Amino acid sequence: MTQPIQAVRGMNDILPDEAERWEALEELLRGWLRAYGYRNIRTPLLESTQLFRRAIGEATDIVEKEMYSFVDELNGEALTLRPEATASTARAAIEHSLLYGGPQRLYYLGPMYRHERPQKGRYRQFHQVGAEALGFAGPDVDAELLLMCRRLWDDLGLRGVRLELNSLGSAEERTAYRAALVAYLKKHEGGLDADSRRRLVSNPLRVLDSKNPAMQPIIAGAPRLIDTLGEASLKHFDGVQAILKDAGQPYEINPRLVRGLDYYNLTVFEWVTDRLGAQGTVCAGGRYDGLFEQLGGKPTPACGFAMGIERLLAVAGEGAKGEAPDVYLVNQGEDAARFAFRVAEALRDAGFGVLQHAGGGSFKSQMKKADASGAWVAVIVGDDEARAGAATVKALREEREQARVPLAGVADAVAALLLEGGEETETRKSNGK
Repeated sequence: MTQPIQAVRGMNDILPDEAERWEALEELLRGWLRAYGYRNIRTPLLESTQLFRRAIGEATDIVEKEMYSFVDELNGEALTLRPEATASTARAAIEHSLLYGGPQRLYYLGPMYRHERPQKGRYRQFHQVGAEALGFAGPDVDAELLLMCRRLWDDLGLRGVRLELNSLGSAEERTAYRAALVAYLKKHEGGLDADSRRRLVSNPLRVLDSKNPAMQPIIAGAPRLIDTLGEASLKHFDGVQAILKDAGQPYEINPRLVRGLDYYNLTVFEWVTDRLGAQGTVCAGGRYDGLFEQLGGKPTPACGFAMGIERLLAVAGEGAKGEAPDVYLVNQGEDAARFAFRVAEALRDAGFGVLQHAGGGSFKSQMKKADASGAWVAVIVGDDEARAGAATVKALREEREQARVPLAGVADAVAALLLEGGEETETRKSNGK
């Protein structure tokens, strides 16, 4: 017997029950982003490999070990499945002159790809929502992004998500700090693990991000970048903190927070939780004022964040659920099967969500499915109802007398049952019904 083909490891199917939670969360996210003036941008899944090498940095884990890259056999072009979308957004903004008329607030929502060990909330195909504020130089936008996140946690009912902040200063300040850090780490080279010794040459700031417990005493004793910042960098960082304090947002300054991408400068941040094990970051981001110039564009200030959809769903628990239909439409008989379509469409015209039974079966078995669907009302059509141009309307969650009503009155009868049951749906509210 031929073995069935399975999904690629770390790239998961999202089945209907779970997909309803995704849809509910995505709808909430879009509304939240629009409320802050962010507009959607959709970039390709495939980009030139050079885009990520130039933007993220050659000496990063993403570029060195995690990208899905290949050479297009037709034209020899090196291509990569996008591992993140900030670089793609910046590339699109440069290519299409999006900032010609002024700064832009943009957001994206979609799949990313990294070849890493799958674990809780972290997969090889994963999904991110991200916001990018392009063309804004001041600390006010940094703070806006952070306060946006706080509102999202409130909307999702999340608790125990804490904010960590740091400043990476300017490129010149990081260069000077890098020399001091390398000098310190070389004095302790015998205590470094293999990964940190490799990073000592290629990307020494990433040593500070090591999670190896044996490395923590060395990291704790390292010089702090924040102690070497100049007046302009400190003023920007103080400006961010002042707005957060005015808004009553607690935070912790983490001088070891460096992020894993080379394009960051000034403010960097992470929202972290203890509910996801070792991979506790729910949202991360910061300022990347040099990225546009790295990609061949004009110098452009920018700031943004990204968060994983899988992780949001994991920490939100049951906070983002799909909705049950308003109506389950039961039908039996040849005439009834045809007439049921007219009934279903009339109800949808009135703004109701309708799950129409298909595949036959007895009235008893169909009513069991109606009950299991979570619908509040069953609309029943048999051949007798079809010939009379009517339908029977029955409450499923309360003891109420069912009634046969003509087609023109079915929507009103359903509305009456839903209103009496306190279940006026969001669909009908949004449609003004």
